[in-house]
Amino acid sequence: MCKSGDRSAQKWIYDRYAPVMYGVCKRYISSKEDAEDVLVESFFKVLTKIEQYQGNGNFEGWIRRIVVNEALMFIRKRVLLTEDAELELLNIPENSASIVEELNAAAILNVLDKLPIGYRTVFNLYVLEGYKHREIAEELGISINTSKSQLILAKKKITELLTAQD
Repeated sequence: MCKSGDRSAQKWIYDRYAPVMYGVCKRYISSKEDAEDVLVESFFKVLTKIEQYQGNGNFEGWIRRIVVNEALMFIRKRVLLTEDAELELLNIPENSASIVEELNAAAILNVLDKLPIGYRTVFNLYVLEGYKHREIAEELGISINTSKSQLILAKKKITELLTAQD
């Protein structure tokens, strides 16, 4: 019905998926207004490109991919992710990879909001979306080493923030 332009079907899709996708936007973009803008742009794209969804795979996953791509485009327009660190010089404990497992959704958003945009973006793509460093580098127009260093620095910063909360 949505492919044929039925407004009630479009509204149903928006009402059904917008709350979850807003959460995805907030993981990448800390400003409420900017996250809402990205959400609206994402759903505009979802509804105008709905004919491209062939029914293969999860519909929510297809929408999520669009939302993540729109968030990344927003970030690329406003921020350059250029901070690079010497990986050998960073001494990160191995157990820091399990940070996400210890947090609930609200705590994750709270901590992610405190990260610099580059750290937050790479952390989201790698840990929460399952991208590889090569894919992140291609998406963001950065080197693989920059992606790796941003992730390491994000984990270090998250550990510091969580330790400070205790």
